[in-house]
Amino acid sequence: MFGILKPAPHVERLKDPAQVKKKYRYWQLRTLTGMYIGYVVYYFARKNLPIVLPLMMEQLNLTMVDIGWILTATSLTYGFSKFTRGIISDRSNPRYFMAFGLIITGVINVIFGMSSSIIVFGILWGLNGWFQGCGWPPCSRLLTHWYGQKERGRWWAVWNTSHNLGGFLIPLIVVQAVVYFGSWRYGLWVPGAIAIVTGLFLINLLRDTPQSLGLPPVEEFKPEVKKSEEGAVAAPLKAEEELTTREILFKYVLSNPYIWLLAAAYFFLTIVRQGVSDWGVVYLQQARGLSYSKAAVVTSLFEIGGLCGSLASGWLSDIVFKGKRGPVSVLFAFLVVGAVTAFWMTGSSWLLACCAMFGVGFSIYGPQMLIGIAAAELSHKKASATATGFAGCFAYIGGAVAGGPLAMFNRQGGWDAVFAALIVSSIIVALLLIPLWSKTHRKERSAVATTG
Repeated sequence: MFGILKPAPHVERLKDPAQVKKKYRYWQLRTLTGMYIGYVVYYFARKNLPIVLPLMMEQLNLTMVDIGWILTATSLTYGFSKFTRGIISDRSNPRYFMAFGLIITGVINVIFGMSSSIIVFGILWGLNGWFQGCGWPPCSRLLTHWYGQKERGRWWAVWNTSHNLGGFLIPLIVVQAVVYFGSWRYGLWVPGAIAIVTGLFLINLLRDTPQSLGLPPVEEFKPEVKKSEEGAVAAPLKAEEELTTREILFKYVLSNPYIWLLAAAYFFLTIVRQGVSDWGVVYLQQARGLSYSKAAVVTSLFEIGGLCGSLASGWLSDIVFKGKRGPVSVLFAFLVVGAVTAFWMTGSSWLLACCAMFGVGFSIYGPQMLIGIAAAELSHKKASATATGFAGCFAYIGGAVAGGPLAMFNRQGGWDAVFAALIVSSIIVALLLIPLWSKTHRKERSAVATTG
């Protein structure tokens, strides 16, 4: 790593407990705010393209398959970026890592809006996917360093709603920009400009670990282990040791069978998620006869449902299942099967389409969020970004299947073939998650230190 991308150094600890508590709460809230706003805008610069697809296809004489392979290329670059960026992010400063990625993706959006060539579209949106991978891993690192294991599900759920808020707002922003300015290109330019400005804002808002601000690690600030007979407390010394890249990758990720199960489940879940979100507007227009504006509104409800599903699943996993992510993931995965089937069977009713889309989003975002938490908790604190990035890599290989290959399914068998593939994928997700039912987190704390 070079320059400002290196992890921020630890500074001298604050001595006053009252000051530590006050500062900790302030920086927890400020960090969450920065991550939240930043990831909302990451979505602005990625999920805007599906909203302008019908207009691009019409004005530039592009086919669904043409667009599908652009989406496939983007999912592949984004997936591999999440993995490689995860490895780098575990050994970098998320303050600059997340901000620089957002600024670059904003610039790419602006350039994309100036282009008209299908080849240029593919190259630019592939690059966009690559730099979009700078968004998730820094957030994973920040969440595992600033929040304890028994509260992480709820706070991760709150942060995870940034996906949904971004996905909900961007159709409305894009439609307004396109209608006001009279061109689909503004659906790229407006979100791109927002991304550049927000990236600069993140540099000011975010910081690295608590120790870089003179605060103790979260395991000391909010201990979650019992005192021994001598009054000693298990210290998070081992969890705070910096690991080599080789240790992170081979000891805590690639050799962990649960990470592989989560990655496989994420692969199939993202086929469903991207299949519905990326093709939703096109499907509702072509198969259900809705207008462009009505189809965009229906698609935005996918994210509102997802927001509710994220909060519900995080609360259930923390409060009802005491930190176990597996049971809630499995239950929500079976809900996905029913919700996708209901969306498929929806007729031309706009109201029924809204209800069904809300249900799909609600059920999908539960396991989508919990898979990320489980990957972080079943690896190592210092390998959390790599573990979630690894699972995310598989996820967006699944997203690649939801692009060109799913468009080919549509060409050969129509929308019925597409939805049959999505339902089968949903069932596989539930079956893959069942072995994780009773798992909580990897034991990291082996060192013991005396208090005082």
